[in-house]
This record gives sequence, C-alpha cells and structure tokens, in this order.
Amino acid sequence: MRRSEFLRAVDDEFGSRANALTHDLILGALGRTAVEALDAGVPPRDIWLALCEETDVPAERRYGVGRMEPRKR
Repeated sequence: MRRSEFLRAVDDEFGSRANALTHDLILGALGRTAVEALDAGVPPRDIWLALCEETDVPAERRYGVGRMEPRKR
C-alpha cells in the first residue's frame, strides 16, 4: 500500500472524520497518530491495519482498499 492509497482508503472509510482520526487518534499498536507514523516511515499498510483495529472497521473492509479502479480501455 502506498501513502496515496492509504489516504484514499481513510477518506473512503471515514469521510469527514478522516482528518481528525489521522491527526488526533493515538493508535495503540503504534503509540502515535497515523500522521506521525507516516512521517516516521512506518509502512502505510501497517498504519491502515492499526487504524482499522482501533476503530473497529470490519475485516471485509480492511483489505484491498485504497486502490484506484483500473482504467477502461
């Protein structure tokens, strides 16, 4: 997962709460916020999974998110 995919996944899942969650919520598994973890070089996939765990996102919405739809030919 790339940083852009992480940000897209957070926006898709949390909508208007995305900014507050990534800046204010301390992720127990990482001991820091999502933004701090990104800045520290933690892989975006690890941050996404920690955020999902912390906010009780169902398992079926955790994997394969954030990717853009393939272009139609």
